[in-house]
Amino acid sequence: MKKRNRAARILVALGAIVLIASAMLHSLVAYPRGSPVLSASNLSAPVQAAFRAVFLMVGWDWIVIAVVALLAAFTETKLRKALVLWCGVAALGQTGLMLAFIGAFAGSMMIGFAALLLFCGGLLFGKTQEG
Repeated sequence: MKKRNRAARILVALGAIVLIASAMLHSLVAYPRGSPVLSASNLSAPVQAAFRAVFLMVGWDWIVIAVVALLAAFTETKLRKALVLWCGVAALGQTGLMLAFIGAFAGSMMIGFAALLLFCGGLLFGKTQEG
């Protein structure tokens, strides 16, 4: 059981690293490049502001999912498995939405890969010593 939990922690850590890297790329590289293009568009100012806010909120969301998964994975609680699986499902849902609305690109593949790592890690967790 110890080896399974260790493997699960490694998978969750890798998934969290990929999610955080995606968030950083999204917020620090893609946002600054897309902002001037958005300003040059014929969209109204409120719609442009909404796009900017959503763009940054998505990156923040990925960081929150990664941190929750890491906290759950490295803390022995009864809810560890459920929390990590929930984080994996949340990221899988976002991947599905990205694929449906934007299509396949490096960003959607990174989030999908992170989601699968989190989900597989969550499936590997056994019972904690508490429960």
